[in-house]
Amino acid sequence: MKKTYKIEVDCANCANKMEEAANATIGVKQAVVNFMTLKMIVEFDEEAQPKEVMKEVLKNCKKIEDDCEIYF
Repeated sequence: MKKTYKIEVDCANCANKMEEAANATIGVKQAVVNFMTLKMIVEFDEEAQPKEVMKEVLKNCKKIEDDCEIYF
């Protein structure tokens, strides 16, 4: 399953770091962050619960950029 989320991030470098953090999260098959559109597209593993996984993605992203936000 793929879902698109609106994000808030300050720079392209931070967006790349958020993408890496999202991809390292258990339950995420693939994540792509587009800084220009301020969107994150996440493909989840089949057994994953998207809402729970996104809570972990947000925690991991905030470790890198504490003022980032993902709206889910």
